Amino acid sequence: MPFTLAPLPYSHDALEPHIDTLTMQIHHGKHHQAYVDNLNKAIAGSDHENKSLETLIASAGTISPAVRNNGGGHWNHTFFWESLGTNAGGNPTGELADAISSAFGSFDAFKEKFNNAGLTRFGSGWAWLILKDGKLDITSTPNQDNPLMDVAEVKGTPLLGVDVWEHAYYLKYQNRRAEYLAAFWNVVDWKKIGERFKH
Repeated sequence: MPFTLAPLPYSHDALEPHIDTLTMQIHHGKHHQAYVDNLNKAIAGSDHENKSLETLIASAGTISPAVRNNGGGHWNHTFFWESLGTNAGGNPTGELADAISSAFGSFDAFKEKFNNAGLTRFGSGWAWLILKDGKLDITSTPNQDNPLMDVAEVKGTPLLGVDVWEHAYYLKYQNRRAEYLAAFWNVVDWKKIGERFKH
């Protein structure tokens, strides 16, 4: 079956004022849709046509640039939308909060390191909180790569990712990536991230 674009888990204006309605409409409806369409084209009629997205991602570097870029784009954006929510933000709780404090010293220190990973990613890409060998770590990837890919410099299980492509923030924040990253924390669904950590 060809891949499809799932609807957002909330309305386009749900993340206002931190992420604006027009950005969400274009980011989800145009950019993410294009990744889905181009991934379907890239695997049509090939041995990869019936593979799961996770299987494609795991060996993306050996399949083709089109699968790496568009499969990554589809996976990353689906993961991103599900990481955000209304009435979100605040601080993590429970085991995840303890693990963050243990790994980074404090929640504020974690946010600073995560923001820095997003700020220092040259050009387009993502910053990630991952679980690697049972411990939390922060990394970043170029373009639409992610830590699940065979080509990732640092491999691990993503718990939280932030999109630092300009299309994710430029309508509202222009070149002020730091301001976008600061606003991002207001819409992180820590309940969802905590569930990922436990599994």
